[in-house]
Amino acid sequence: LLPPLPPPPSPQFGGPNEKEPLDVDGTCSAFDALRHEVNAFYSASAPAKRGGGGRKRDAEGKVVRGEEEEEGGMTREEIALGFLKVANEAMCRPIRSLTQARGFDTSNHVLACFGGAGGQHACAIARSLGIRRIFVHRYSSILSAFGIGLADVVVEKQEPCSHTFTDEYKDGILKRLEAISGQARHALSEQGFEPARIIVEKYLHLRYEGTDTGVMTMQPEDGDYLRAFEERYKREFGFTLPDRGVCVDDIRARAIGKSRTPPTVEVPRATSAAQPTETTRCYFEGGWEEVGVFDLPSLHAGSKVEGPALIMDKNSTIVVEKSCIAIITNEGDVFIEVEGGKPKIVTEELDPVQLAIFSHRFMSIAEQCGRTLQRTSVSTNVKERLDFSCAIFGPDGGLVANAPHLPVHLGAMQEAVRYQLRTLGDSWKEGEVLMSNHPAAGGSHLPDITVITPVFEEGKAVFYIASRGHHADIGGIAPGSMPPTSTSLAEEGAAIKSFKLVKAGVFQEEGVSALLTTPTGAPHATGTRNLKDNLSDLKAQVAANQKGIHLMGLLIKQYGLKVVQAYMQHIQDNAEVAVRDMLKEISRRHKLDEVGVLKAKDYMDNGTPLALTLTIDRRDGSAVFDFDGTGHEVHGNLNTPPAVTASAVIYCLRCLVDREIPLNQGCLNPVCIRIPEGTILNPSETAAVVRRTALFSLIRGSCPLRPALSALLLSLLGWHKRRWC
Repeated sequence: LLPPLPPPPSPQFGGPNEKEPLDVDGTCSAFDALRHEVNAFYSASAPAKRGGGGRKRDAEGKVVRGEEEEEGGMTREEIALGFLKVANEAMCRPIRSLTQARGFDTSNHVLACFGGAGGQHACAIARSLGIRRIFVHRYSSILSAFGIGLADVVVEKQEPCSHTFTDEYKDGILKRLEAISGQARHALSEQGFEPARIIVEKYLHLRYEGTDTGVMTMQPEDGDYLRAFEERYKREFGFTLPDRGVCVDDIRARAIGKSRTPPTVEVPRATSAAQPTETTRCYFEGGWEEVGVFDLPSLHAGSKVEGPALIMDKNSTIVVEKSCIAIITNEGDVFIEVEGGKPKIVTEELDPVQLAIFSHRFMSIAEQCGRTLQRTSVSTNVKERLDFSCAIFGPDGGLVANAPHLPVHLGAMQEAVRYQLRTLGDSWKEGEVLMSNHPAAGGSHLPDITVITPVFEEGKAVFYIASRGHHADIGGIAPGSMPPTSTSLAEEGAAIKSFKLVKAGVFQEEGVSALLTTPTGAPHATGTRNLKDNLSDLKAQVAANQKGIHLMGLLIKQYGLKVVQAYMQHIQDNAEVAVRDMLKEISRRHKLDEVGVLKAKDYMDNGTPLALTLTIDRRDGSAVFDFDGTGHEVHGNLNTPPAVTASAVIYCLRCLVDREIPLNQGCLNPVCIRIPEGTILNPSETAAVVRRTALFSLIRGSCPLRPALSALLLSLLGWHKRRWC
């Protein structure tokens, strides 16, 4: 549908005998059917928000209708191009994780592509990443096989160390490093490598005392390992710990035997401008265009091919997009200079392609926050059990996007953010980071501490980044702060509704230490038993939030604040439409009245009732979850904070939606949740809640909503193997 493809006749490798040509007519028919479906849904959900895409317009600004285009709708070519854009953005996510998440700027790198299809996506991906140069090897389509034949031989030697890198041990450590370097070099010499072809890299695996996040530090030119370690640590994690010593976990030498480089084959120099062998039609952002097709083996050194154009050889195709120039090197490789060109103007109006792209970008940012938190934390709960979550919130505190972390965190965190907004108002200043864990302030159980960082623009908070992590201990009557016999919140540890963890950019270590170490006053309760890990994990959460702020800043720089905030809202609106449609479908499927009611009731082992009346209004797709009839809070720790109840509802709604939508506040917009105060699902502020993950079955399979709903919730809450009585 959208070349680049070889001009007709197309290659014949399809069909049961692998001898049939590509079915262009079948492809067009399939996209026509998809076009009708997309335009019908888009018109129903947002008829007045069409942004115009990249479509051609006449002098009066009217859309120039293309082939088989529906008035006011997308063409099949626009839809196909939209799929490509979303696929390109999905490919950009892991690249950003390897660069931006570790403190590197992608714009300072060269994009190397390989594989038969790599050259078709290279220019688009480079533009998305801000990269200005692309390198395409002349054997890019078979580069893996070519590389195996040229691979270097590597020998590594490693020894444990477990010493601090101080003057007392430094000389001994470096002597041992020289010794194993000699062993690695000798091993390559025995394989026939001459000394001139052997390179030895020396490493120290360094970490700060009291942490287990090590950094493999290569010997710098000046030999100052500590400086190199601190620079890399600061780049990756956003801070250093200057008051702590540095430990050497192990020493490592890596000897590389360089393979013999094959004879250089230089292609002849070009004596005239490159000429296409033929032309074909390709669809780009602005529509169909005639482009030249160039044969790569026929191009000479110094030849320039200006985009849009196609460069082809036997195994691959390179798309040179508009405002890009391909240059052939002396060895026959291709360098592509990517100019900024005239970028598509993304407005605040809804565009379905940009909606998918922004969803990927927001989720990628949350994922990179999570990776930073995992690397910089020290506790087993966060680093190994991955008991943490990171998410982005809009200016109203509503959840916009999250990484695929713990669902029970993600649905509840927005309640924590909104509580701070209601409580602090304008007193929340720039440079301040808040922490909270109280169930009445949007928390779950006390070990889950939420750290929230606002981002200000012209004195106004424009969005928020938050992370929630399960801390190993915050006091209480039992180590680990998960007492099985607690009957009050004071017995479970320090309860914090709102504390400014960072003020004016300064970490308030003294203040938070006092909060965590002071006993709560309950009999036999103590303060935290592991303050050092608490502080390290809190710093890791602050660093994770800062990573998100930095990446959001790059996104705002690219699109502008108003556009980013508009798509924050569009993403929530999209989820809201999907949930409303799902609720309408449930109402129709079970033949309910326009305003129909479903009821369910279950009981805990101790006889406490869990009651739900679900009222669905099919006219607008809204619903009321009314838990009236649920039993009183219990004299134990099975009470569930309302934020966790809301979290279970939002996750359940998301699971019932058939479309691929991110979990966000939009899922709850059509829903009203009513939970009577003083019940097990909305207990008093002093009630014990540590075992709140054993929430409730909510809806059994006998309810006509959907048989799997009960299983989903039980699995979510860790009770999928328990039989409710």
